[in-house]
Amino acid sequence: MTSKSSSTTTSKPQIVNNSEYSLRRVGRPYTKDYRIYFERSHDGVAVSPFHDIPLFHDQETGVLNMVVEVPRWTAAKFEISRNESLNPIHQDSSANNKPRFVKNCFPYKGYIWNYGALPQTWEDPNSKNPDTGKKGDNDPLDACEIGRAIATTGEVKRVKVLGILALIDSGETDWKVLVIDERDPHAEKLNDIGDVEKYFPGLLDATRDWFRIYKVPDGKEANEFALKGEFMDRKYANGVIKECADAWRKLITGETEPGVVSLDNTTLAGTPGKLDPDEVDLPPDQDLSPAPIDQDLDEWIYLDRDELDSSVSSLETSTLRILVDLR
Repeated sequence: MTSKSSSTTTSKPQIVNNSEYSLRRVGRPYTKDYRIYFERSHDGVAVSPFHDIPLFHDQETGVLNMVVEVPRWTAAKFEISRNESLNPIHQDSSANNKPRFVKNCFPYKGYIWNYGALPQTWEDPNSKNPDTGKKGDNDPLDACEIGRAIATTGEVKRVKVLGILALIDSGETDWKVLVIDERDPHAEKLNDIGDVEKYFPGLLDATRDWFRIYKVPDGKEANEFALKGEFMDRKYANGVIKECADAWRKLITGETEPGVVSLDNTTLAGTPGKLDPDEVDLPPDQDLSPAPIDQDLDEWIYLDRDELDSSVSSLETSTLRILVDLR
């Protein structure tokens, strides 16, 4: 960690929507060096958004905390850094090692929900899920928040669970939990996945389509889904969340080998990664202007869905033909 003493111009840490957490923004947005660190607003203690922010805001009512990484209608692929100390948010890199921005696949503009992660969960890459047949992707559970307010990167939302989609991304299980901010005007009437289709018709189909095609413009194949691509209900989703919370507990206590995942935290006594908060000096908040972007973020990419289906079929047929020829 870098010391607070610095000659760089600084500002006060940003408190987002009266949150319990404030943010320290280091470096210029849209560069590889940009980081967003978290600290508790009331005492300034540095925390990990992966490990220290609780999964449950209210366990009795089932309301969870969600760390927003990518606000709706934006394209910069911000994410929690699993391998850096205290897991700041950074921008993922593209194949050419530049900051990554997702392409706009018609008719979508950036991400179509507030996208982020559920803290204190982990998709175990050592364990094959019996329902998907694939191992986890080594990240916290992803969440799509469908409320009307556009969030801010680093915002911690209180959300209700509605359902879940089983994405298979690069051969790994990559669950997508559908949630809504508990303070959203529609939250009271949305309690399960069927309510989403009733009150937000078309959103489930659009969500499935978005996840299927969003990597195609970058030269990758369309993603696939387990469970026939069906959205599972709230009860099933809560089961997956519990499974991933249990996996995280084994990870943070050292029962599971962490690999590249940093276990550094400041609140979990007795864990291998516990740091003394008094000895953690976060870099000062800078709030710098964004760097120029060399990608047209307004461009729409037009994809023929039927052609994508044909490509997959052709690939499967070609593979079969090769196997036959080899015999």
